[in-house]
Amino acid sequence: MQPKDADVIVVGAGLAGLVATAELVHAGRSVLLVEQEGEQSLGGQAWWSFGGLFLVDSPEQRRLRVKDSVELAWQDWLGTAGFDREEDYWPRRWAEAYVNFAAGEKRSWLHQMGHRFFPVVGWAERGGYGATGPGNSVPRFHITWGTGPGVTAPFEAKVRDGVARGLVRLACNHRMESLVTSAGTVAGIRGSVLGRTTTPRGRLASRDVVGEFEFSAGAVVVTTGGIGGDHALVRDAWPARLGTPPATMLSGVPQHVDGRGIQAAQDAGGRVINPDRMWHYVEGIKNWNPVWPNHGIRILPGPSSLWLDAAGNRLPGPLFPGFDTLGTLEHLRSTGHDYSWFVLNKAIIRKEFALSGSEQNPDLTGKSVRDVLKRATAGVPGPVQKFLDHGEDFITASSVPELVAAMNTLAKSATDGRAPVLSAESVLAELQARDREIANPFSKDAQVTAIRGARTYLGDRLIRTAAPRPILDPKDGPLIAVRLSVLTRKTLGGLETDLDSQVLGANGTPVPGLFAAGEAAGFGGGGMHGYRSLEGTFLGGCLFSGRAAGRAAAR
Repeated sequence: MQPKDADVIVVGAGLAGLVATAELVHAGRSVLLVEQEGEQSLGGQAWWSFGGLFLVDSPEQRRLRVKDSVELAWQDWLGTAGFDREEDYWPRRWAEAYVNFAAGEKRSWLHQMGHRFFPVVGWAERGGYGATGPGNSVPRFHITWGTGPGVTAPFEAKVRDGVARGLVRLACNHRMESLVTSAGTVAGIRGSVLGRTTTPRGRLASRDVVGEFEFSAGAVVVTTGGIGGDHALVRDAWPARLGTPPATMLSGVPQHVDGRGIQAAQDAGGRVINPDRMWHYVEGIKNWNPVWPNHGIRILPGPSSLWLDAAGNRLPGPLFPGFDTLGTLEHLRSTGHDYSWFVLNKAIIRKEFALSGSEQNPDLTGKSVRDVLKRATAGVPGPVQKFLDHGEDFITASSVPELVAAMNTLAKSATDGRAPVLSAESVLAELQARDREIANPFSKDAQVTAIRGARTYLGDRLIRTAAPRPILDPKDGPLIAVRLSVLTRKTLGGLETDLDSQVLGANGTPVPGLFAAGEAAGFGGGGMHGYRSLEGTFLGGCLFSGRAAGRAAAR
């Protein structure tokens, strides 16, 4: 019998892989951590993230007078997930376990490793359909002090300590292509050795094959992510309930997020469930300074921008900025066009626009209290201003006719002349109608009511929601339009796993020796989010499932 190269092989050095490896090191196991990218890419997609984490009844919430509970969070999760399939047995069990984790030891577990949170809790996915519908009833989006790098750093440190102690071997630039089985048990992996590269994190690296490898171990943990970097796979899995897939999309993840690990586990007998469940953003903008091909950034919007479809029609309630990502995606796909518009002004963009990603938030990423305070008290945030200055999706103008003319020019150039022509008179009428609702504290406009409701929360009033004022007020100008595109991001389905992260086969029993965590496992169970996410739960799902996989594989 071939000697084992390690007790456990972990495939994928993103957040879930780092957490699993850290748990294995803590248990004294030897680990071979295999990653197709270079060592400079440890942390994967999580490193690029805003660092938002879902917590329930946290000290940060209580300081802001937010009353939360496990019961309320579980009500919100069920209303959002919409579990309705026989194969939702394990996803639902994972979801319940995760909500209890988020209300229990999650914060203290992270805190003892040095993890800290920004004191203002964000309110993402606000819903608007009723108490038992989708969305967060209260703010739960806790921003990591240090953003994505702040999330990954404690676990990378534990992995590097394992390297120093001789428990961890890093095999970077090694691309797994298949799992090795022996007598029905997963006993290793094989694949290609890629040429070493110093290409910066996230950029397209060499895929030159310089050799082959085969490694053996007592167990294999697959943490290779989803399919968001391969648009062909996204379109193949696109569900009919969301309409036709866009002809053009932006990429919210690097191109190496290609589903390779999921396919390898499936070939070895693992079962993939809920492949049609996915999470893509509708507020994507082209990065003026891209890191990877077709690189898109998501706007994290406050609730005040007027949202128009490609033909200039205002989106219906409750499809307001920041309320229902997937509901908005479904609506916009029914319009027959791949883009939509925010219309706003400088006062709104200064207060309400944030951009997702560690590189778009240097103040939080760099842990600079001074720069964070400047964000709250100064003008348009620096990264947002750069998009205003250089981003092809941003238009500024002093009047509605000038703004609409530029919107038509941009749309026409991007669609080979097939874009609907916006009417300046119609857009002006929408803005005037909305602005009349601001004149007194009463309103039948649900978005205006939502803005006022948001400002009853101190966190929103301080940094996320502008005071309700007329968009056409020249003192708050200039006017701004932002073209929005679909941005690929997360695979919500994946490899079915039990609560020990063991991959299950078609008959519902574990595939011996095979574990999965993170996005490859639908963040737990093959899709613990169901159809929708409450946000802050992707990184959290990687933490929770990576921890479970590492502990179980160690046993």
